[in-house]
Amino acid sequence: MKLLKPSWVSQNGKPIFSVDIHPDGTKFATGGQGEDSGKVVIWNMAPVLREEDEKNENVPKMLCQMDNHLACVNCVRWSNNGLYLASGGDDKLVMVWKKAAFIGPSTVFGSSSKLANVEQWRCVTILRNHTGDVMDVAWSPHDVWLASCSVDNTIVIWNARKFPEIVTTLKGHTGLVKGLTWDPVGKYIASQADDHSLKVWRTMDWQLDTNITKPFSECGGTTHVLRLSWSPDGQYLVSAHAMNNSGPTAQIIERDGWKTNMDFVGHRKAVTVVKFNPKIFKKKQRNGSAPKPSCPYCCCAVGSKDRSLSVWLTSLKRPLVVIHDLFDKSIMDITWTLNGLGMLVCSMDGTVAFLDFSQDELGDPLNEEEKNTIHQNIYGKSLAITMETQLSSTIIENPEMLKYQQERPGAQTTSRVQGAGLENQTPKLTNVVNGESLEDIRKNLLKKQVETRTADGRRRITPLCIAQLDTGDFSPALFNSAPILPGSSAAPQLTPQLSSDSNTANSLCLRANQEPAASGTPALNSVGQKSNLLLTAASKIEPMKALDSRFTERSKATPGVTSAPVNLGISPLDRRKVLLGETSSDSEDKVQKAPPLAKRKTDMEAAEVVEKRKKGRPRKDAKMMMTPVSVEKETARIPAPTISLKLHAPAIQKSFTIQVGTDPVMYLEVENDASVVAGARISQLRCSRDGREWDTVLPSRIATATGSSDVVAVACEDRTLSVFSACGRRLLPSIMLPAPISTLHCSAFFVMALTASATLSVWDVQKQVALVKNESLHSILSGSDATVSHSMLTDQGVPVVGLSNGKSFCFSSAMETWNLIVDKQDALVQCADFRNCLSSQDALGSTGPLAATQGRTLSASRLASRLSSAPHHLQQGMTLAFLEQQLSSALVLRSTAEYRHWLLIYTRFIVNEGYEQRLRELCKDLLGPVHKSSSSSWEPTVLGLRKRDVLAEVLPVIGQNLRFQRLFTEYQDQLEIVRLK
Repeated sequence: MKLLKPSWVSQNGKPIFSVDIHPDGTKFATGGQGEDSGKVVIWNMAPVLREEDEKNENVPKMLCQMDNHLACVNCVRWSNNGLYLASGGDDKLVMVWKKAAFIGPSTVFGSSSKLANVEQWRCVTILRNHTGDVMDVAWSPHDVWLASCSVDNTIVIWNARKFPEIVTTLKGHTGLVKGLTWDPVGKYIASQADDHSLKVWRTMDWQLDTNITKPFSECGGTTHVLRLSWSPDGQYLVSAHAMNNSGPTAQIIERDGWKTNMDFVGHRKAVTVVKFNPKIFKKKQRNGSAPKPSCPYCCCAVGSKDRSLSVWLTSLKRPLVVIHDLFDKSIMDITWTLNGLGMLVCSMDGTVAFLDFSQDELGDPLNEEEKNTIHQNIYGKSLAITMETQLSSTIIENPEMLKYQQERPGAQTTSRVQGAGLENQTPKLTNVVNGESLEDIRKNLLKKQVETRTADGRRRITPLCIAQLDTGDFSPALFNSAPILPGSSAAPQLTPQLSSDSNTANSLCLRANQEPAASGTPALNSVGQKSNLLLTAASKIEPMKALDSRFTERSKATPGVTSAPVNLGISPLDRRKVLLGETSSDSEDKVQKAPPLAKRKTDMEAAEVVEKRKKGRPRKDAKMMMTPVSVEKETARIPAPTISLKLHAPAIQKSFTIQVGTDPVMYLEVENDASVVAGARISQLRCSRDGREWDTVLPSRIATATGSSDVVAVACEDRTLSVFSACGRRLLPSIMLPAPISTLHCSAFFVMALTASATLSVWDVQKQVALVKNESLHSILSGSDATVSHSMLTDQGVPVVGLSNGKSFCFSSAMETWNLIVDKQDALVQCADFRNCLSSQDALGSTGPLAATQGRTLSASRLASRLSSAPHHLQQGMTLAFLEQQLSSALVLRSTAEYRHWLLIYTRFIVNEGYEQRLRELCKDLLGPVHKSSSSSWEPTVLGLRKRDVLAEVLPVIGQNLRFQRLFTEYQDQLEIVRLK
């Protein structure tokens, strides 16, 4: 190792707070304090790397100096493609810089420096949202987002494709946020703050995934920055400024369950910065020796307020090197060259140091193919199916395709690309898992399963949990061929082995938390000093195998997460039932199976069984309400017509109050038999909303009432239905229902009545027309013991009826048919996996009647799919069928937002999987006829969306797969033609 401190890298003796090397290795940037402003300087890397260039006066050292920041610059970071430089400072601003065309030498205006700028860098955008100093900035993998954190306790995620658009603001820290790092796999972003916490956020929905506080609870005082770092394999997250037994440490957090069992110890003062080498290494082979299989490992540099720097390899028990008193003040930032052999370190004393390592010291860096293989083995997908890989064997015929290739979002680059010489990048785990056959795994598990007998003699086998629900980490590819189960060699135990050492003050070691440091032999550092440098975790840290342990420990390590049990001792049918969302915690899914009835005596008894199955507070919403049908033992006093009652009628109560809607909140108060006039009993209805009230009287007792923002509907004991305006004005004469009311709904100007004789009607009160007229539920209730468990009326006037067997139907007034839109027992829901087709905008999922009907079954099903042993082509077909079902369901529900949501997901899927015929058919329908024809029956809109506008959204998705460039060009040209007409 060589150490160099280039004295010419200086910002006039002012502190340098940040340093970052350009991805191409030709230059580096520093940020810090200027004379009376913040300063960003771009330096030439050549004089640092080569002594002859340093001595050559014709080789420039400083390339550009930018003084635009009004206050000190705390962080500078190059984008991954090297086109942009982001800087954040005490002026609350984030500036993004881009190299401009060279127009000749220039100097910074107002600068006393005589040095001319060799390169021209201009500020292309200023991001203004923070209300305090910006402490750190970080580009996401593939430069999709730029994150910035501030002393205003927030993290802002900027859309790097459309500056200055804000994707989201992450709030949750109660102290100054001083560090950010992205997970290299693109699933998480981690932040560390002065509130003694480290938080990990999901990029799928930008929600908090975990909050880690224990390692930081002892921390006293603070540091200027808290620069944490994620390992290049994504397995480990290392924090700054943690404490263990009152000693400063850098905490190691395992992605597997976010366990905090190990940390780097030995620094005398708080750790300020941690930076992982971008390369993954393997042991260097000696000349002439036969290559031995070795576990890949990572390299990590740690800087501290004690002015010392330590470099660690996860394959060694002690640090590779420690340099004490490298600077006069605290270390502020660390950056590695992209080849992994060079490192720049900056300090608050205004100087930088360059460390040059050899491959003999670090090892052989893995090439991109080997790195991709590791990512495939761990996460199931390669991260490097990028534009460059495809371009190697494909000629781009359309320049627009190149633009969309460059703009591919990070989630898309991990997608499987067919054609262009690329086969499926997913590893096939067919018969062997980590050297153990599936048959052996199955036999071992059957030996370990726990069987008990109940009092009635039935066998009960305890389920074996093989993964936690909804981690967002798993790709279906990992489970396509075989699940990895506990008890197999795929789940090694990483148990730290510890010994004791009384001298921990000056030793650097990796050890388990709350345990004394271990003893060991001294190691020589680069400046000839000796330290007790130890790594006291397991004898060999193997980051590539860390995934395996999550199958045994992840579920119990993460609180509040439901697990999917898989019982290998029961039939495949029963196993499938276990994997279903029947155990979901969602309120809509808490339907316990009632014991089978030997014989259904009456329909009313069956209805009572439903009531016992489902209790709970109904979901209330102003636009749509899904209310469980309540069951009462007391039937209506007015006898129904001579029709066998299939549904219950609510009991008549003396008085009741219900809340309908939440925005605004509206209350309906009913008092039956309020008074007697001329021998007739009068009932009273009172409505209060936004502090305004109105009331009315009805000549019969009120059975149920409901309302929307536009109307209030009341069903009475004498089978009449009355509808009032929002101000209490009667809108039409009483409607006579064919049977007592069972359920009543309102949405906008639509009123839905479900009667006890199982007939359904929907009216548009504003237009005074019937959308659905006395439609019988016989077709969906016949042939089963199911009954209605809930119902809903969408804001488009579409009625939805949910049954106790998990199926939900909607009635299409245009087709006059009942359509199945949700089946919670459907195998398609279990095995469909489309997570790789979700963009950041889709991450939160759509909201609407379809989502409300499905509840949490959908998210749980995507997890169950990861436990499925179905082959890839079968799962692929099931996912396609499921997405088409979602699309058609949104269409019949007339849910515009959900239709667009699922259409884009469906398009991404068929593009990724190479379904050309379906893609061409979709584009043809969206484009329509280019030339008008009297015989054409093409509709230009769908659910209020213009089809050609939708096609304009679909084309960029098609442009991300080079296989379809001919199709892309064809429809792009035709779309231009019709738009010019």
